Amino acid sequence: MKRTSKALWSGTIKEGKGELTTQSETLNKTNYSFKTRFAGEEKGTNPEELLAAAHAACFTMAVSFAITQRGLNPTSLSTEATLSMEGFGITGIHLSITGSVSGIGADEFETITKDAEKNCLISKVLNVPVSSEAHFVS
Repeated sequence: MKRTSKALWSGTIKEGKGELTTQSETLNKTNYSFKTRFAGEEKGTNPEELLAAAHAACFTMAVSFAITQRGLNPTSLSTEATLSMEGFGITGIHLSITGSVSGIGADEFETITKDAEKNCLISKVLNVPVSSEAHFVS
């Protein structure tokens, strides 16, 4: 399987603008720029936000997969990914998941999430510390 995305950029780093388009066109000519990345002055996205979104999605799917492998059905899983930066370097990503699953308890849910923290595809390609916390809803 291969997935593609395209980035177009015009202009200088501070005054220029770009557009991102994904293969699925879920992002279709989506704005990104210095201002969306560092200043938050206009609507658009940035590479760090997209990385956090991809990590949240991958991690949540990995947790769902592990729960499904146990023959259970997650009622609800919700993850927030917080990407930290210092200067021009990403220093870590923290994943906070809240989940409700009939048939397991909080300890088993946390065990599942810790495994997903290390083994989801996005976690595996990152060279920064990844941490997580689990909030179980019974």
